[in-house]
Amino acid sequence: MLNDPCSVFGLRLSEIRKSRGWSQERLASESGLARSYVGGVERGQRNIALRNICKLAGALGLSPSVLFVPNGASGGVGSRPN
Repeated sequence: MLNDPCSVFGLRLSEIRKSRGWSQERLASESGLARSYVGGVERGQRNIALRNICKLAGALGLSPSVLFVPNGASGGVGSRPN
């Protein structure tokens, strides 16, 4: 299951969200997505669309690419370039 891109993406999203102390409800509210959808993405049950990846990244103030880098590979959570 760790080789499944949806599961890997969901795990990374969950790690970043939790590192900020955000609930799924807050991330959903900030991104304009449903909480149940965010939960499904984090569990790897949803094949997330590019638009929704951009919404989540924007809500977190990150470049979408950060959500694809496994924890530890980038030396921490990066931010969107100015």
